[in-house]
Amino acid sequence: MTSGTAIRRQAERRELDDVRQVQAAAQRRRALLARVAGLAALLLVVGVVAAMLASARPETSSTAVEAPGFTLPMSDGSTVSLAQYAGRPVILYFNEGAGCDSCLLQMAEIEKEPGFAEAGIEVLPIVMNTADQINADRERLGVRSAFALDDGTVAAAYGTLGTGMHAGLPGHGFVLVDADGVQRWYGSYPSMWLDPAELLDIALERLADPDVP
Repeated sequence: MTSGTAIRRQAERRELDDVRQVQAAAQRRRALLARVAGLAALLLVVGVVAAMLASARPETSSTAVEAPGFTLPMSDGSTVSLAQYAGRPVILYFNEGAGCDSCLLQMAEIEKEPGFAEAGIEVLPIVMNTADQINADRERLGVRSAFALDDGTVAAAYGTLGTGMHAGLPGHGFVLVDADGVQRWYGSYPSMWLDPAELLDIALERLADPDVP
């Protein structure tokens, strides 16, 4: 092998080593970028989940105030007023109504809890629908209770208007009014669900001791 050939081969080996080093550096950069992108995606997911959990967190209040009076038509053609419940507690269940299956299924599950009747507590669902709209969904989902039909006035008076996904509708909220017409508790549930047994426990606890926070 001539010295010229050896020199050329050494130069080729150095060039090959340089190419390999460049390729290795590029691979390391790609791996680093992939890790950074993965971390960014993970942080984004964590942020979204945290935001969802925060937005789904219930808001409650046990401030005692006089419950606003009302008279409303019912989906069965009758009328209902807060005055009718004088001497016995009632839970007002404000919800989005027709088109919100979870809202009606919540009422269907409440109907299955015998503890409300045993405690003499009635649950009155209140929606911003026509009778035809809410009755169609009631029949489809097997909900027995008639619904009170609000134009938004009562929902606004109780602070439930716009607390859900739609600014012009009430959210998924419950208001406990005692036998003296005093609001003892309010709970808003963006998750669109409150276990009926838990709702009953809350009501019994607040009625037994109004000072419970």
